[in-house]
Amino acid sequence: MARFVEIKLEKRGVRCVARLLEDEAPRTCEAVWNALPIGGDAYHAKYARNEIYGLIPAFADPEPGRENPTITPIPGDVVYFSFEPWQLITGSHGYDENDNLGGLERIVDLALFYERNNLLLNPDYGFVPANVFATIEEGLEDIAAAAQDMWKKGVVGERLSFSRLER
Repeated sequence: MARFVEIKLEKRGVRCVARLLEDEAPRTCEAVWNALPIGGDAYHAKYARNEIYGLIPAFADPEPGRENPTITPIPGDVVYFSFEPWQLITGSHGYDENDNLGGLERIVDLALFYERNNLLLNPDYGFVPANVFATIEEGLEDIAAAAQDMWKKGVVGERLSFSRLER
């Protein structure tokens, strides 16, 4: 039986529903499912284009590793990245050497893509593959409109949250 995740932009009061892709990304799905509910400050991507995401302290032990990877996510893809702080603390991301992202050793980036023509390429260090672990089946248009609002009006005070949805 399929499992579903509710994804919310809390300040904007918008939600979507994603189905876990358990056949394609079983380790990532299990890690995320076991960590729910989770969330963090919401951001709009700078390089990838049509992406909103939250940075969350690492929660998987062990990390799921690469599965169902992409560098060209499509609308409705929900993805998992795992980063070391050095990958995010760069001048191009607005950080300097005094920033430490809370002293975390690993950071998970849970993201969703709401429109076409995305490329996971960071000019600082190259392609950044992500694990596609879910697909949005309900509310993509609403979340896309809210994401565009984030791009135009800013992300301050917005929170992206993920929780289990019983169906």
